[in-house]
Amino acid sequence: MTNHAHELARRFFAALSAGDLPDALLTDDMTAWTTSSGHAEKSRYQRGVAMLGTIFESGLTFTVDSLTAEADRLAAEVRSHGTLVNGVPFENRYLFMLRLRDGRIASVAEHFDPAPVRDTLAPLLQAAMAPPPG
Repeated sequence: MTNHAHELARRFFAALSAGDLPDALLTDDMTAWTTSSGHAEKSRYQRGVAMLGTIFESGLTFTVDSLTAEADRLAAEVRSHGTLVNGVPFENRYLFMLRLRDGRIASVAEHFDPAPVRDTLAPLLQAAMAPPPG
């Protein structure tokens, strides 16, 4: 299980870096929890990943520092870096807890430092979610 779990986690972080989290990696009933957004269903989490990709010049790159798998759980220590569309650099550190089922990810708990998100990402995300004028 460990090798398969590590491979699945690496594919998950590559997908996050690409800003496209495909259904093939996730169970149909996948759920997520993040430090800044709380609970989310699969489609909302996927939309958030896609939207995040649009506010970076060349995407947000996730780098795995360590993976630890046991039973149906995988813990990942991860870093991210990228340059926002307004030219501001962004970096953060994360601890992801993934729950696995039938070779796919059933849940994601994404813990991170909220300060960089609040200070640099939030204004751009709010602008991206605002309805068009007129």
